[in-house]
Amino acid sequence: MSAALYLAAGFCAGLGYFYAVWRSALLFAQGGAVAAAGLTLARLALLGGLLALASRHGALALLLTALGVLAARPLVLRRYRVAA
Repeated sequence: MSAALYLAAGFCAGLGYFYAVWRSALLFAQGGAVAAAGLTLARLALLGGLLALASRHGALALLLTALGVLAARPLVLRRYRVAA
């Protein structure tokens, strides 16, 4: 797989991961602690699985995937920013 695909896979996973963080926070604030915990476990398992899979393809693949995840964070934060 090419470097761009690892980066893109990480970026897509990051979008989903940080959206799930936002959604978990909303669920927890609304009293849905069980649903929030389930969503938290699911997002951690999926991201961990993706990073473990990338690590099987080498250090560069793992680093590019992690970079893609981190690159998605500011976009999700900007999109779901709530006035405090």
